[in-house]
Amino acid sequence: MQGVKSYKQHKISDSEQYDAIVIGSGIGGLSVAALMAKEGKKILVLERHYTAGGYTHVFKRRGYEWDVGIHYIGEVHRPYTELAKLFHYISDGKLEWAYMGDVYDKIIFGKKVYDFHAGKENFIAKMKEYFPAPKDQQAIEEYVALIYKAQKAGRMYFAEKALPPAISWATGKMMRKGMLTYSDRTTLEVMRELTDNEELIGVLCGQYGDYGLPPAQSSFAIHAAVVKHFMNGGNFPVGGSSRIVETIAPVIERSGGLILTNAEVDQIIVEKNKAVGVRMADGKELRSPIIISNAGVPNTFGRLLPAEVRQKHALQEKVDVIPPSVAHVCLYIGLPYSAEELGLQKANYWIYPENGYDHDKNVSDYLKDPNNSELPVTYISFPACKDPDWSNRYPNRCTIDIISLAPYEWFAQWEGSRWMKRGEEYDAFKEQLAQRLLEKLYEMEPQVKGKIEHYELSSPLTTRHFCNYEKGELYGLDHTPERFRQNFLRASTPVKNLYLTGQDVISCGIGGALAAGMITASAIMKKDFSSKIRKEVKLEGV
Repeated sequence: MQGVKSYKQHKISDSEQYDAIVIGSGIGGLSVAALMAKEGKKILVLERHYTAGGYTHVFKRRGYEWDVGIHYIGEVHRPYTELAKLFHYISDGKLEWAYMGDVYDKIIFGKKVYDFHAGKENFIAKMKEYFPAPKDQQAIEEYVALIYKAQKAGRMYFAEKALPPAISWATGKMMRKGMLTYSDRTTLEVMRELTDNEELIGVLCGQYGDYGLPPAQSSFAIHAAVVKHFMNGGNFPVGGSSRIVETIAPVIERSGGLILTNAEVDQIIVEKNKAVGVRMADGKELRSPIIISNAGVPNTFGRLLPAEVRQKHALQEKVDVIPPSVAHVCLYIGLPYSAEELGLQKANYWIYPENGYDHDKNVSDYLKDPNNSELPVTYISFPACKDPDWSNRYPNRCTIDIISLAPYEWFAQWEGSRWMKRGEEYDAFKEQLAQRLLEKLYEMEPQVKGKIEHYELSSPLTTRHFCNYEKGELYGLDHTPERFRQNFLRASTPVKNLYLTGQDVISCGIGGALAAGMITASAIMKKDFSSKIRKEVKLEGV
């Protein structure tokens, strides 16, 4: 791939100089590298995995391809949105998106199906069909209005994260104030102020899996951000998620930069409280005046920095305030039929227990007694339906992804075992979970039963192995109200010339991590990239 090489094969000489080193090639690291590259900076991106892209990477097996982290993205089909312009800018316009259509999510409780329709007015109208009572209709209108108010309040809050500490000290409190009125409350608290209809609350919170916390635990700010993100529909990268790295890597390379895979960083080198380079797992030292970590805050503050630096700035204490987000299992399915033959469609399924409108109770019951409780949430995605280029690459084949909750603790006994060689007991446990997920698929799409050629289940240990999250977490730090009070979750750090990016800086998901790259680039370059891109990128479209 252009702009991507293996560290084992591409030896960096001591004379090579880079303007910045980025640890991790997830979308946060890719976006900050591309933005700086477009300003003429030579950037080196180091990725410990053998494939670049973080949660945007794909894997292939037995003639199939699966996207591990991208299932749909909002806003990118709307030419005036910041997300659409930012993706266009860092990919030189080479990254294309396919719109999923009018219905992007189906929220399912037993036999009841609630379609989420694209467009604010369409969404409201459809919800009113499902809930015709006057007080429910009023609650629906107030709810959508509140979603937009919360999203608007977040702009100044997130912009503040790019400010230097001295300026933040003077103006930060005022910039954060509006957002905190929403983020300090849980999603359930806000919803119960709007309505006492538990069914309505359960439906409107039906996308909570996109941020990992049920309503009584999540901050309303993240709920509002996710709902607003998808309010106008979902999209999928044409050609699959691998196109993200494929289109961004040449931009980084054009300024002399490079993405290296199989390049594990062991430690950030700090001298006199200044980051000056990184020490690789093989002992080699690479020096640079700017170090940017896209490895997650717990990894950066808890492992990559020297112990004396962590102690000096009490970094571990900061990280310990916010727990890691939810872990999960994902069942990757391959079928030797086209999606058209099987009658599969683009919309995602969010499946909950019948009459299980209390999401928190569903989760609590399952964690207490998983064998005798229903799955609290089952998410089913049909990527082969969403990508218009799929049939060109994989004719007469299709794939399905199924995701559900699975705490890391269930798998902790196999810590230290090797990937794909964890033993018969581990395999049997995974197979038990896989069969439960398949049952949910057959309930919704019975025609696929008996037609599956291949399936395999990833566990939190798989996530830990490939994405280097200690507890196999999916969304970095948990999106609780307390998280949004932590001012250390920002681009700059107490260590000079060390910066953070990725989903821990802004919020979970591809959109949050992408925006974090822009925030970090703005902080480093002392340039408002949001304003620059808004002025320079002119798109046409819907």
